[in-house]
Amino acid sequence: MSDASPTVFNGRYALQRQLARGGMAEVFLAYDELLDRPVAVKVLFPEFASDPSFVERFRREAQAAANLNHPNIVGIYDWGQENGTYFIVMEYIEGRSLADIIRSDGPIEPNRAVEITADVAAALSFAHRAGLVHRDVKPGNVLVTPSGQVKVADFGIATAANAGADMNLTKTGLVMGTATYFSPEQAQGKPVDPRSDLYSLGVVLYEMLAGEPPFRGDNPVAIAYQHVQQPPPGLRARGVPVAESLEAITFKLLAKSPAHRYPAADDLRADLRRYRDGMHRLAQAKAAAAAQAYGANAPAGAPATTAMPATRTAPAVGGGGRSGPPPRRTNQSGARTGAFAVLIVLVLIVLAAILVLLLTSGGDGGGEEPTTEKVPVPSLIDQTQDQAEAKLKELGLTPQVSVEENLDKEVGKVFRQNPTGGTKVDKGTAVQITVSKGKNTVAVPNVVGAQAAEAEAQLRGGQYQLDVKLVPDETSTRPEGEVLKQDPISGTRLEIGKLVTLTVSAPKAVTIPDVTGQTAATATANLTRLNLEVTAVDEASDTVEAGKTIRTDPVAGTQVKARSKVTLFVSSGLPKVVVPDVVGLAADSANRTVTDAGLKIEVRFQEVPAGDPRIGRVIAQTPPPPTQVVKGSTVTVTVGRGAVVATTTTSAGSSTTTTTAPAATTTTRP
Repeated sequence: MSDASPTVFNGRYALQRQLARGGMAEVFLAYDELLDRPVAVKVLFPEFASDPSFVERFRREAQAAANLNHPNIVGIYDWGQENGTYFIVMEYIEGRSLADIIRSDGPIEPNRAVEITADVAAALSFAHRAGLVHRDVKPGNVLVTPSGQVKVADFGIATAANAGADMNLTKTGLVMGTATYFSPEQAQGKPVDPRSDLYSLGVVLYEMLAGEPPFRGDNPVAIAYQHVQQPPPGLRARGVPVAESLEAITFKLLAKSPAHRYPAADDLRADLRRYRDGMHRLAQAKAAAAAQAYGANAPAGAPATTAMPATRTAPAVGGGGRSGPPPRRTNQSGARTGAFAVLIVLVLIVLAAILVLLLTSGGDGGGEEPTTEKVPVPSLIDQTQDQAEAKLKELGLTPQVSVEENLDKEVGKVFRQNPTGGTKVDKGTAVQITVSKGKNTVAVPNVVGAQAAEAEAQLRGGQYQLDVKLVPDETSTRPEGEVLKQDPISGTRLEIGKLVTLTVSAPKAVTIPDVTGQTAATATANLTRLNLEVTAVDEASDTVEAGKTIRTDPVAGTQVKARSKVTLFVSSGLPKVVVPDVVGLAADSANRTVTDAGLKIEVRFQEVPAGDPRIGRVIAQTPPPPTQVVKGSTVTVTVGRGAVVATTTTSAGSSTTTTTAPAATTTTRP
């Protein structure tokens, strides 16, 4: 594809250059000629366009991803069919992929790696709540802008997590994604859920910290096997300078069993927030519980403080003999004495407790010994604060409420709890619930009169959803692409993430005028005035004076969109022709040859000796061949003619013969 004639999709997206190539599509930088902005266009490979299952997956990707309006997700603008294949139009992100950053710059500083992971988790959380699993979380699909904003791209093989079997577009056992970042369940071809994305994000976090992923192999099968069977190498064991708490978070993400990972992306973000706030012990405590859940699959090199309780060191034993000094009996005796004292204290405590119980029960010794009752903590997510508090109090639990801003939950709804639902605790235990204090509301800016691309950038930057309606405005002088009105109007306070509708002036239809016979300058001015792009091309003409317009393409009377391209054909005068070679031809043949070439012929004669073979043939011509001359020019040819013989009779009756040269003659033929 050349810059002079780019491929244009849907009459508006002009492809410029390739940005990336994937397993089923390639991505191009393109220019949206309607909204005057760069976009990225993903084009399905032609060999897949004829496969209904691939086309259906591609269509569903566009529809599902178009609904994911989030600051950390690459936006989808449009989709369609063109040239026998299918395409998706996406937000163009200036910046670098995380894969490129790691490849060129090496490991990422831990705090920055945590920030990137938290942003990716925010994107995944939003998608998971919409019922989508990404299935291909990897550094190549994480884009970082020059300002540091993180965007997750390519929900290209995402499928609805709650879709039924009849809507599942993957064949049984088909493994999708990228082997280096597979979850164990992906590697085994098992069904996946949002926790699969969290495993892949764990691989990405590991790679950011270490500069390379936890598992490498000669082929995808070898790498997939390691995901299923091998524990990841410890970060600190391989010399990576990270805190134990951050390593523990990474290991929890990389648990082989989904049940041992974070239940949701928001839970991961909560631990990352604690890490950033310096609350490392909380993260370690959670990681210790997760490490116990790992069992035999605990990561190699995991710190002992997070993997298991501290243990005493046993005395070393050599080959049949005892090493080290023998134990001293005085120490053993002292230990027994201390243990006896502790036992006495415990007995006294128990007796005191029984006495208190008897006193408080009115002296009735027939009651049972008190026991602590365990109750399961209910799931409180999405309940109102009042509902959550009432349910906890009903079960004998103590609610502790905190309020935080949350972009995704309504005001007063619970979005986090600790302990989580289903955990069994003693009655009276405090349960922490975090309640949303709502979304930010800001005044909608005034974008009426602005160009659509500028307005869209401003509103999307404010994290609003956007709906653009194109309205033909034939009677108005307003330029195309200008925002005519907005809903809600400027100044309205609107929650982040709500919809703003823009009405934009659509391109006007233009009728190409007849500029035949006009000078090139006049014709160009008349066409440009109609907002058409004019290209002038010279063309020879037998009938149109040089410098005047012959015709246009498209022809006069055709209706086109504004800013369409029009070619103006301008006369360069009569065409030129090549003078043919007629020397040696008979006079009649030379005449036909010259006139057939669109030229005139002028014939002159020259005396040659009697019997000369040049008699009646062209001896010379002007101009000589193969000179180029204007059509209709004259070619002069010289034809050989024999001498004229004259006979004179004298008075004596004798005769005299005289040879004379003929008079010079010239014949011009059209």
